[in-house]
Amino acid sequence: MRGLMAEKPHYPQKAYKNLEFLASANARTIRILAEYLEPRARLERFGVHNTIVFFGSARFRDLETAQSMADRAASDEDKRLAEVALKGARYYEEARQLARMLAEWANENSEVGSSFFICSGGGPGIMEAANRGAHEAGAASVGFNISLPFEQQPNPYITPELSFDFHYFFMRKLWFAYLGKALVAFPGGFGTMDELLEILTLVQTNKLRKQLLVLVYGREYWNRVLNLEALIEFGTISPEDRDLFRYVDTPEEAFATLTEWITDKYL
Repeated sequence: MRGLMAEKPHYPQKAYKNLEFLASANARTIRILAEYLEPRARLERFGVHNTIVFFGSARFRDLETAQSMADRAASDEDKRLAEVALKGARYYEEARQLARMLAEWANENSEVGSSFFICSGGGPGIMEAANRGAHEAGAASVGFNISLPFEQQPNPYITPELSFDFHYFFMRKLWFAYLGKALVAFPGGFGTMDELLEILTLVQTNKLRKQLLVLVYGREYWNRVLNLEALIEFGTISPEDRDLFRYVDTPEEAFATLTEWITDKYL
């Protein structure tokens, strides 16, 4: 046996340095735990304990970009796309304005500014608008990004130290719900509806040990997308479930509702 021994001792690789293992199915629970522990440590380090979460379409563009599309449109399809972009740009600009107003309010009230942060899903569209508004107010903001094959790249307005990239949807959802004290849902697609309905389900079933304000922004859109009266008619929700959220239609209305509620419940 001595003849088979190497001249120098062999030191095996430590398991926590084995990237092949960490990326394997056997280490999935470790990766899940990492998406809880690393964000928690970083958020605590920067004093992020309460957030106002913005949800909404990743496809909306700012007004300048949408207007440029309209100016360049030549074909009927280009004109149709430009018209859609201009319609969505309204919500982008209003989300940007609302986030800026909230961040300025937080800055002016030190007891708020040190504890409440604008938070988004970290990507483009309404998410970018929220982080952009906070950035324009000189405030830090959070971005919980998710790695996807399309549409989802971190927007440039997130505070770098508070930019996160998740692999698991459910861990990202946990951080939205865990830190969020208020939620504003702008018009959006499957992802927005998924987040909104999941939060409403948590509120409805009393799974949150806190008071959470849910604002649904834009009656024109949501009344066509969410037919709550049909759900009540078929008995799948109760009439009082309509009180789980509030409709708002302008940045000013949303701002007044949010600041009054946060002051009453948390300050």
